[in-house]
Amino acid sequence: MPTLFERSTPNPAGYRDVAPRDVAAAIPGARLIDIRDPDELRGELGHVVGVENVPLPRLDAAGFHKDEPLILVCRSGRRSAQAAAGLSAAGYCRIMNMTGGMIAWNEAGLPVER
Repeated sequence: MPTLFERSTPNPAGYRDVAPRDVAAAIPGARLIDIRDPDELRGELGHVVGVENVPLPRLDAAGFHKDEPLILVCRSGRRSAQAAAGLSAAGYCRIMNMTGGMIAWNEAGLPVER
Protein backbone atom coordinates (compact mmCIF):
# COMPACT_ATOMS: atom_id res chain seq x y z
CA MET A 1 0.00 0.00 0.00
CA PRO A 2 1.49 3.38 -0.99
CA THR A 3 2.35 5.84 1.76
CA LEU A 4 0.76 9.27 2.02
CA PHE A 5 3.96 10.73 0.55
CA GLU A 6 3.80 8.37 -2.42
CA ARG A 7 0.13 9.25 -3.01
CA SER A 8 0.71 13.01 -2.76
CA THR A 9 1.11 15.26 -5.80
CA PRO A 10 4.63 16.37 -6.80
CA ASN A 11 5.10 20.14 -6.87
CA PRO A 12 7.68 21.77 -9.18
CA ALA A 13 9.24 23.46 -6.12
CA GLY A 14 10.49 20.08 -4.86
CA TYR A 15 7.89 19.20 -2.24
CA ARG A 16 4.54 17.42 -2.57
CA ASP A 17 1.00 18.69 -2.12
CA VAL A 18 -1.53 16.72 -0.11
CA ALA A 19 -5.25 17.33 0.41
CA PRO A 20 -6.70 17.84 3.90
CA ARG A 21 -8.89 14.71 3.70
CA ASP A 22 -5.81 12.61 2.86
CA VAL A 23 -3.98 14.11 5.83
CA ALA A 24 -6.94 13.36 8.11
CA ALA A 25 -6.98 9.75 6.93
CA ALA A 26 -3.27 9.42 7.76
CA ILE A 27 -3.68 10.55 11.39
CA PRO A 28 -2.34 9.16 13.65
CA GLY A 29 0.95 8.27 12.11
CA ALA A 30 1.59 11.38 10.03
CA ARG A 31 3.87 14.05 11.48
CA LEU A 32 1.92 17.27 11.01
CA ILE A 33 3.75 20.55 11.68
CA ASP A 34 1.69 23.73 12.03
CA ILE A 35 3.97 26.67 11.25
CA ARG A 36 1.59 29.39 12.45
CA ASP A 37 2.21 31.49 15.55
CA PRO A 38 0.79 29.93 18.75
CA ASP A 39 -1.96 32.59 18.93
CA GLU A 40 -3.24 31.50 15.51
CA LEU A 41 -3.70 27.92 16.74
CA ARG A 42 -6.18 29.21 19.33
CA GLY A 43 -7.97 31.43 16.79
CA GLU A 44 -11.17 30.92 14.84
CA LEU A 45 -9.72 28.24 12.53
CA GLY A 46 -8.33 26.21 15.42
CA HIS A 47 -5.78 23.47 14.77
CA VAL A 48 -5.60 19.78 14.01
CA VAL A 49 -5.63 17.67 17.18
CA GLY A 50 -2.11 16.44 17.94
CA VAL A 51 -0.34 18.85 15.59
CA GLU A 52 3.17 20.01 16.50
CA ASN A 53 3.53 23.78 16.57
CA VAL A 54 6.83 24.98 15.15
CA PRO A 55 6.39 28.63 14.13
CA LEU A 56 7.91 29.53 10.78
CA PRO A 57 10.81 31.57 12.22
CA ARG A 58 11.96 28.49 14.21
CA LEU A 59 11.41 25.89 11.48
CA ASP A 60 15.05 25.76 10.32
CA ALA A 61 16.25 25.05 13.85
CA ALA A 62 13.66 22.35 14.62
CA GLY A 63 16.09 19.47 14.06
CA PHE A 64 13.98 17.33 11.75
CA HIS A 65 15.66 14.42 9.98
CA LYS A 66 16.16 15.15 6.29
CA ASP A 67 14.47 11.90 5.21
CA GLU A 68 11.54 12.10 7.65
CA PRO A 69 8.10 12.64 6.09
CA LEU A 70 6.68 15.96 7.30
CA ILE A 71 3.37 17.64 6.48
CA LEU A 72 3.39 21.41 6.86
CA VAL A 73 0.22 23.40 7.47
CA CYS A 74 -0.67 27.05 7.99
CA ARG A 75 -3.79 29.19 7.61
CA SER A 76 -4.24 29.06 3.82
CA GLY A 77 -1.35 26.92 2.58
CA ARG A 78 0.72 29.83 1.28
CA ARG A 79 3.25 30.10 4.13
CA SER A 80 3.52 26.33 4.45
CA ALA A 81 4.15 26.04 0.69
CA GLN A 82 6.97 28.58 0.98
CA ALA A 83 8.37 26.72 3.98
CA ALA A 84 8.08 23.39 2.16
CA ALA A 85 9.98 24.80 -0.82
CA GLY A 86 12.68 26.11 1.52
CA LEU A 87 13.08 22.80 3.33
CA SER A 88 13.16 20.93 0.01
CA ALA A 89 15.87 23.28 -1.27
CA ALA A 90 17.82 22.59 1.95
CA GLY A 91 17.86 18.86 1.21
CA TYR A 92 14.76 17.59 3.00
CA CYS A 93 13.38 14.93 0.70
CA ARG A 94 9.93 13.97 2.06
CA ILE A 95 8.19 17.30 2.64
CA MET A 96 4.48 17.77 2.01
CA ASN A 97 2.29 20.86 2.08
CA MET A 98 -1.38 20.57 3.06
CA THR A 99 -3.13 22.45 0.27
CA GLY A 100 -5.55 25.14 1.39
CA GLY A 101 -4.28 25.00 4.99
CA MET A 102 -6.65 25.22 7.91
CA ILE A 103 -9.18 27.10 5.79
CA ALA A 104 -9.58 24.03 3.56
CA TRP A 105 -9.49 21.70 6.60
CA ASN A 106 -12.40 23.60 8.16
CA GLU A 107 -14.31 23.79 4.87
CA ALA A 108 -14.02 19.99 4.62
CA GLY A 109 -15.69 19.71 8.05
CA LEU A 110 -12.70 17.94 9.59
CA PRO A 111 -12.26 18.03 13.39
CA VAL A 112 -10.41 20.92 15.01
CA GLU A 113 -9.32 21.87 18.47
CA ARG A 114 -9.44 25.44 19.73
